[in-house]
Amino acid sequence: MTRFDKTLIVLVAMLTAVAAAVEPPASAADWPGWRGPRRDGISREKGLLQKWSEGGPPLAWATNLCGEGYGAPAVVGNRVYLMGNGPKAEWVVALNIAKGGTQEWASATGPIRHQGGGYPGPRSTPTVDGDRVYALGMAGILVCLSADDGRVIWHRNLVEDFGGSIPQWGYSESVLVDRKFVVCTPGGKENTIVALNKDNGKKVWGAALGDPAGYSSVIKARIGRVSQYVAFTARGVVGVEANTGRPLWRYDAPANPTANIATPIWYRDTIFASSADKGGGLVWPRRTPKGFMPQQVYFTKQMQNHHGGMVLINDFLFGCSNPNVLTCLNYRTGEVLWTDRSSGKCSIIYADRRLYLRSEDGPISLVTSSRQDFVLQGRFNQPFRSNRKAWTHLVIANGMMYVRDQNVLLCYDIRDREETGEKEGSDGSG
Repeated sequence: MTRFDKTLIVLVAMLTAVAAAVEPPASAADWPGWRGPRRDGISREKGLLQKWSEGGPPLAWATNLCGEGYGAPAVVGNRVYLMGNGPKAEWVVALNIAKGGTQEWASATGPIRHQGGGYPGPRSTPTVDGDRVYALGMAGILVCLSADDGRVIWHRNLVEDFGGSIPQWGYSESVLVDRKFVVCTPGGKENTIVALNKDNGKKVWGAALGDPAGYSSVIKARIGRVSQYVAFTARGVVGVEANTGRPLWRYDAPANPTANIATPIWYRDTIFASSADKGGGLVWPRRTPKGFMPQQVYFTKQMQNHHGGMVLINDFLFGCSNPNVLTCLNYRTGEVLWTDRSSGKCSIIYADRRLYLRSEDGPISLVTSSRQDFVLQGRFNQPFRSNRKAWTHLVIANGMMYVRDQNVLLCYDIRDREETGEKEGSDGSG
């Protein structure tokens, strides 16, 4: 047995421990940006319905004020923030939750400059940080807005300011706000990834990797005791030092030549990344005296995740493998534990012992997060269904599930009132 083999055994043993803690969000019940408070698709809420009736959970309200688009909402406090195409302009919109989704403000980020390769409408989820909202349009216009009234505080152009190139289906990234930085991926030679001052939009550093931008969003990880940003570009998965942008490592095995979309999964010192038609790989960027050396733990064709994302619960990875196979993997080994085709090609999030799945054809499913078997706990079809693919990910915040379908946003009450001792209408919320 080589030294490397022995070290991999130690790594696998480490992965049985609880995941390393990350900085807590301002409110654990809010969903302030892409894939939730920690960008992992996981809500920490409890007291939610464990089964749905045939028609699904109760619909609290619906609105048709979103505009054309695929981006998921962000939910903070009493507001929902999202992006959409309105008449002749791309907008960031704020909706009032208590008033049934009425519009508080709409701020135009500029004219519609990109048609999304035949699928028009923004793909990005706004990122809410304190009293500001950060949002990226399809043509690369990044805006910082006042959360209270939508006033533009600053804006940058990823193409003109940083030499980026618009991907075929438009910029789709949801920007990361971390400490004093806004981190995003213009792509290109000099500024593949950039960190901007979140107060004024000025460039702090640029990582010169030479990769075009993909469609994935940056995550923050701590690997080998080094804080770093991990991005899935058009060519591969890369890690750069968080303070300086210095390139640390790269892992190209999971990248396909068409569209790398799924957000990578971080667990302790490892990253899992996947793409359609290629597969998924677990990499360990091992820190050595000479720098980080990426070591592939395994690669599997059984997790070809396209754009629905993945969630890691304990040591088990759940996600849809292309074209429509919901799959549970042992994260440490890549072993397939079960598969299911009834949920369709779906996006996935997790809350309170349940997986929430949304097929691109429309049906929404509630499934037990079991490592042993697929157990369906409810499935329904939303009202007001458009004729577009249902690619927008579900969002869970403050006991509500948000379902966006182009111009329509549906808000479902998924609280288990029996568990909490509440009765409908007893608190005036119906």
